[in-house]
Amino acid sequence: MDDIRLSLIVPYLPTIFLSFILWTILQYVASPVITERVVGRQEWRVMNARTRNLWATHIVSMAHAFVAVPLALRCLDSPVLDADRAFAWDAEAGGLYAIAAGYFLWDTVESLVHYEDAGFIVHGVACLGIYTLAFRPFLGYYGARFLLWEMSTPFLNIHWFLDKTGRTGTTLQLVNGIALLGTFAGVRLIYGGLMSYHFLQTLREVHHEIPLLFTLAYGIGNVILQSLNWVCSLPIQVRKDDLRAAQAI
Repeated sequence: MDDIRLSLIVPYLPTIFLSFILWTILQYVASPVITERVVGRQEWRVMNARTRNLWATHIVSMAHAFVAVPLALRCLDSPVLDADRAFAWDAEAGGLYAIAAGYFLWDTVESLVHYEDAGFIVHGVACLGIYTLAFRPFLGYYGARFLLWEMSTPFLNIHWFLDKTGRTGTTLQLVNGIALLGTFAGVRLIYGGLMSYHFLQTLREVHHEIPLLFTLAYGIGNVILQSLNWVCSLPIQVRKDDLRAAQAI
């Protein structure tokens, strides 16, 4: 497979485009309505543009997690992908990757338009590249498994929502914080680390069949993304803040 092209992407282009459009509509049309209902009209009126956008991006990421995780779970038992973890293809997984590519395209554009940190741009571009290049096809077996990282995203967003609605330090935030820590450690660190190991093993086994640059891009990209999970200080901070608050109740 020396010449790897996006040979399978054409039938999925409408899904990628529709995915991008729907996330954008959710951000700019639905999220303001949802946010106003949650925080109240008075609070919404005095909220600055940056805070409104933060609410919108959290709502979109929450929606993506609710869509991506169930679809990813459906793709885990594909015998075709399991038989050839490097180059096999599954149409159902392709639909999932099209939705993911549309989401990470939205994420990349959002990170550029409302710049906060270069890390968000790097993350968006890296994930967009991974799920777009899956249509070569390449490493389709692992795409659904890495999307399971999104299991921790709802709890992360709920923690943020509770902070912004005056519920910091409540029992609800403590329970959610424990769930966040459990899913983050279980899915991103333990399961994610195991999948990253198998991913690199598969990459090593087929490195002679693909361009060196391609091998390096996937290998280094995987290491960087998995390392971000380990260096992330949020779960530790959540645990400290919630436990201290719970002790004070």
